[in-house]
Amino acid sequence: MESLSEYHDIVSKQFVSEEERFRFYNTYDLQKGFSVRKSYVEWDGGNQEICLRKMVCSREGFREAKQHINRANKKRRPRNISRVGCKAKLVIAQDRKTGKWFVKDFIDEHSHQLAPPDLACLLRSHRRIRDEQKADIAEMEISGIRKHQIMDILETRYGGYDKVGFIARDIYNFCYRYNQGTIDAGDAKTMISHLGERQQRDPQFFFKYLVDVEGHLKGLFWSDSQSQIDYAAFGDVVIFDSTYRTNKYNMPFVPFVGVNHHRSTVVFGCGIISHETSEAYEWMLRTLSLAMGQKHPISVITNGDLAMQKAIRVVWPNSNHRLCVFHVEQNISRHLHNDEVKAKFKGLLYDRCSVDEIEIKWELFLVKHKVKSEESWLHQMYQMRKLCCDAYQVGHCFLGMRSNQRSESLNAMLHEHLDGKMTLVSMLQHYERNLSDLRRNEAVLDIVALETVPFIEASASIFEKDAARLFTPTVFDVVKFSIRDASECNVMEVLDGCDATSYIGYKKGSRGVLFYVDVEMNERSVIGIRCSCSRIECFGTPCSHIFHVLSFIQAACLPICCVRRRWTTSAKYGLNTTRKSTLYDYSVNLDRYRELRNLSHAASFRASQSIESYERLKKLLSEEVATNDLACGDNDGVWYGPVLPQTQQSDSDTTGMVLDPIRVPGRGAPKKRLQAMPMKKKRSTNKCGHCNGEGHNRRTCSKLKEVVFFDSQ
Repeated sequence: MESLSEYHDIVSKQFVSEEERFRFYNTYDLQKGFSVRKSYVEWDGGNQEICLRKMVCSREGFREAKQHINRANKKRRPRNISRVGCKAKLVIAQDRKTGKWFVKDFIDEHSHQLAPPDLACLLRSHRRIRDEQKADIAEMEISGIRKHQIMDILETRYGGYDKVGFIARDIYNFCYRYNQGTIDAGDAKTMISHLGERQQRDPQFFFKYLVDVEGHLKGLFWSDSQSQIDYAAFGDVVIFDSTYRTNKYNMPFVPFVGVNHHRSTVVFGCGIISHETSEAYEWMLRTLSLAMGQKHPISVITNGDLAMQKAIRVVWPNSNHRLCVFHVEQNISRHLHNDEVKAKFKGLLYDRCSVDEIEIKWELFLVKHKVKSEESWLHQMYQMRKLCCDAYQVGHCFLGMRSNQRSESLNAMLHEHLDGKMTLVSMLQHYERNLSDLRRNEAVLDIVALETVPFIEASASIFEKDAARLFTPTVFDVVKFSIRDASECNVMEVLDGCDATSYIGYKKGSRGVLFYVDVEMNERSVIGIRCSCSRIECFGTPCSHIFHVLSFIQAACLPICCVRRRWTTSAKYGLNTTRKSTLYDYSVNLDRYRELRNLSHAASFRASQSIESYERLKKLLSEEVATNDLACGDNDGVWYGPVLPQTQQSDSDTTGMVLDPIRVPGRGAPKKRLQAMPMKKKRSTNKCGHCNGEGHNRRTCSKLKEVVFFDSQ
């Protein structure tokens, strides 16, 4: 009797629209435990409107016979069979007089087992991502949360998988379709159009791109206004390196980074190039200089890429350039197999003697180890000795850095959520998120430095108290060590000069090495001071020798000449700092949604504390949802996440002519991973495939003409 009554209720029901009919039948089959799909459709005589629609059980029919033939020749694994010939259906037709829909045919007999209530929600027609869920998913994905983690968050929020309304696969499918939809006009065109819009919103935003003769993008550089401010304050030392597999085109990604007043990584700009040639790097460096008002860095740290070296000599001829010590040591392990030679070579790298002395030591080293061939790795290192040996870098400002580890760490952050299949637009969003993280960390350190002062003992010297007040906490820790280490120094002799007084002394345990500190005085005030160890010129903070001399002459305070502004809390004083990233730009509709969502979260939590408030708010929200009931599923033209605003096209705009980059072949693992690969012990016993020699392989053969200094990949 119950089934007959139910059958009568269904066949006698009328619907206002086709969509209402589908929602009704889908709700009905959810209760029964099966899934529905749309099938046959009929149109009116003018093919303008649908007049009949047939909906069937998702297990209706059978798989086509051709799908079972010649399976042995197909590589793809066949999908599981779901069609079993179920006859259940619902046919709806439209009454042309009234315009309403009525049930023309209904069969509710299934030839398969129905799903229990706790599993029916996982059937295909019942899995639907609602619009508000899409907005949350897009927001979490752009924030770097993995898709399986998004599913875990939603399950926790809704109270179980059965209440979420979809499964993890649906999240993957939605994100893929949504990301593809953002680049319908073309990946390169979309990205450049977005950068153009950012430039219109922020006149200080800078970007420039390069195309080949066919119009394919082959070079792009951009830097926002905050990066330019950071360069103005901290652009004395620039570190850059290229990293691969950050996009589906295998184009190397080149970030330009430095160190801020908290000794944290700061980004000055970044770009992508199609090929690592000297011409490409020259274009990149000239573009960076153009963005930064032609301000060249004092010093540059890179890896051993020959194209980079040539570009720096051409574009920044007056900048000090050194090679990353980390990469040099990795190449030592790769090319040298004699422990004695390794030790001698490292001694040449880290010896801080005079230039004349290091030249003599290099000549003796080459003669002793019979290095004559210009093709040998040791001879190449001799030719590049001025870029990697400490003796040639004495007095040059590198802020205590000897490697491009900061660039490597940024690359590691970029690789954390990369799979080598990212579009340029996705790569830009991912880069902006990492940039936002760096700037948020700087903001936290800034507020700590603004609101607090490092703890110091009551018996601390006046220099330590001044240093705690002037330097940022991170730099103060370094300066404090030099202040306390000054007690190990002694002054032996004082020489009075016309312009300055020289103090000659030594440090306990220095094996007779003397230091020379020159002090310029104006009455009782110190107006200039420098030490022979050149720490204040190289690192930017006073050495223990200077602090000892200041104590020796009984200076009343820490002289201003000992305090570099870049290490103080006022490093950006007078510069308009804007740390907020445009990553979180939303459309007007989504801005309203975000504001209402935050308000509703607060209201819902408070209303849940009492039954009366709960019932009142639930009724209010239910009425609002019913009033503004939107169709489920994808909505064309609707943005669910942070919007990439596009510039308006004009007749003179050439953006539409930019084509996507051509995929660069032959890119493997990131360069940094290959260079850091340790040598295996068995290599020392291999025979060379080129000369058949013992103790080395083809890669390190001194007779091979194509030997390179560093790996190009």
